[in-house]
Amino acid sequence: MAEKPRIKLPKEAKKGEVIQIKTLISHIMESGQRKDKDGKTIPRKIINKFTCEFNGKPVFSADIAPAVAANPYVQFNARVEQSGTFKFTWTDDDGTVTTAEEQITVA
Repeated sequence: MAEKPRIKLPKEAKKGEVIQIKTLISHIMESGQRKDKDGKTIPRKIINKFTCEFNGKPVFSADIAPAVAANPYVQFNARVEQSGTFKFTWTDDDGTVTTAEEQITVA
């Protein structure tokens, strides 16, 4: 499906601080509207869902439509109250799931 996602978030934060999280995943998107050299429709293959959890609780999610560009970039904010782990999940049309985790320490 995709290469290892790139994730940027602070390693440390203060309790209650709002942090910025940036993600980028390399993925060649196919809209399902193009045809191959034989005139057959190339099947749609996009990342259609992105989710982020913190210590098992939902933080952010997005349903992604065919108009999204290749290599989707997602940026959002989250308030952190305790140390823990962010888990990021990207789901492809064919059911392939890519996950990544990043930890943050809250002082």
